Amino acid sequence: MEEFSSPTGFLWSGLGLVAPLRARVCGPVPDGVTGISIDTRTLRPGELFFAIKGDNSDGHDYVAKAFRGGATAAVVDEDHVDALRGLGTLYVVHDVLKSMEGLAVAARKRSRARIVAVTGSVGKTSTKEALRKALGDAGPTHASDKSYNNHWGVPLMLARLPEQARYAVFEIGMNHAGEITPLVAMVRPHVAVVTNVAPVHLEHFANVEEIARAKAEIFSGLVRGGVAILNRDNETFEFLEAAAKASPAGHVLSFGADAGADAQLLKFDQEDSFSQVSARVLGHELNFTIGAPGRHLAINALAVLLAARAVGLDIAAAAASLADFAAPQGRGAREKLRLDPDAPKSEILLIDESYNANPASMRAAIELLGATKTARKGRRIAVLGDMLELGPTAPELHVSLGDALAQNRVDLVFAAGPLSRHLFDSLPKQKRGAWAPDAAKLEPEVAEALRPGDIVMVKGSNGSRMHALVAGLKARYAAREKQKIED
Repeated sequence: MEEFSSPTGFLWSGLGLVAPLRARVCGPVPDGVTGISIDTRTLRPGELFFAIKGDNSDGHDYVAKAFRGGATAAVVDEDHVDALRGLGTLYVVHDVLKSMEGLAVAARKRSRARIVAVTGSVGKTSTKEALRKALGDAGPTHASDKSYNNHWGVPLMLARLPEQARYAVFEIGMNHAGEITPLVAMVRPHVAVVTNVAPVHLEHFANVEEIARAKAEIFSGLVRGGVAILNRDNETFEFLEAAAKASPAGHVLSFGADAGADAQLLKFDQEDSFSQVSARVLGHELNFTIGAPGRHLAINALAVLLAARAVGLDIAAAAASLADFAAPQGRGAREKLRLDPDAPKSEILLIDESYNANPASMRAAIELLGATKTARKGRRIAVLGDMLELGPTAPELHVSLGDALAQNRVDLVFAAGPLSRHLFDSLPKQKRGAWAPDAAKLEPEVAEALRPGDIVMVKGSNGSRMHALVAGLKARYAAREKQKIED
């Protein structure tokens, strides 16, 4: 989707890096760099490598590997320059992360793109990806990779912003108050979207109101006269609306099922692999298709249409683009697995919701499972890991999911982790599949229980490593298929 043409072929010229990085150059100044990297595993030849210090590793330990991988130059600090001298061109700075932030600010200053920033307790990444699709169909669009939404992810993605981009979308996250303000100050969006506010990160917040206040920080970075887009169905709407009106925002728009929303959901029909939506957007009724199932995606699609209109796109064209939208990996991606390579009718449907979880997103995923049609003898199976960072109310919040499981006709529940044990023990015996202390130990239990026609939804916080269980199931049945082929 990101197709850009630069007269030089470079993202940044070699000399153009010096001032924003506040660097001195050790070695020959390159003509330019084609990209920015902080990870040698994904670095491509021609890129500039930033030796960022992380929680578990120091990028300076990988500079030599970066040059072996084809890096044009590296940004390093004064403490390491002597040890790294001679490996290749070094941009020497006092603080590598601060220098990347300086490059990010320079990227934003030179850009003429219309910029959208997205935050929220749930749905940030899928909304960002839907915006990438809708805006990308209209012109060259730059958007955050994966969930690069924190103190290093946002400046990294901003530093990668090509000068030729017409549109850009940035995801901005937080788990503490005050984290969004400096990030949005760099991004300076024309449009700020808050998908919703839910009880997440309660380990660091006293209540939902505090979370709403932290999310509202995104309005502080809006360019004067910009557009704030809010979920009118959310209980914190009035607070967020007041915060937006007190900010540089010139316009406040809302979306949701509420009759007062500027973009209102009128009708939603879910199929196995897509959704049909009827909505009234800024006074105009339209029907469109989203290429992934889920009512939560339909609600957030309305925010996408408002944002698209705010940056100058035709709403109907943006809506048409969403027909080709696919749920990102770990956020509702679907895959059929064959339990028996010799039996075509032995398929199960795996719904991968393994990328992170909180009470709101867990309920949305359970509703998605409940709305998915089963085969004649198929069952709905939920495989759930711990929801983390919920503070002292975590056990109760896990147990409270029992109602959603019952309402959505989930037949069997598997659970991994000490917090999920509270939910598992509260369920009726006939619904208990198995519990294990971690995802790795649970995977064989799940595999043993699967029957043709089953629908299996897997979800949990990143720390519960449910993505490894998903990968394990895929590998298990792919291996059987491969063995059949080889035989």
